[in-house]
Amino acid sequence: MGDFELDLQTAEGELDEPDDGGRVVLGVLDGSTDPEEWITHIQNDDVLVLNVEGDLNDLAAGFAREIRDDGGELMHFREFLVVSPPGREIDTDRLRDDTE
Repeated sequence: MGDFELDLQTAEGELDEPDDGGRVVLGVLDGSTDPEEWITHIQNDDVLVLNVEGDLNDLAAGFAREIRDDGGELMHFREFLVVSPPGREIDTDRLRDDTE
């Protein structure tokens, strides 16, 4: 077997830094925030957890379709709307089903 040189220090320096995956942003969905701001957060790979104060359908109308069309997810959970960017699934497996 021939000589094989492996420079781990150089190889480590060549590795890409792992993607942090954005932030978790807490907010209030009451109509006072421009829908484009919510869309920008999702485009920046942030997850939104928004306390809904009012009619969810009216309040989310300005951004929900665009986020869903781009591959993001929206989930209404209790008084909150959870919004995730494309590629980040909202896992609901641990929620109990009260209909059983």
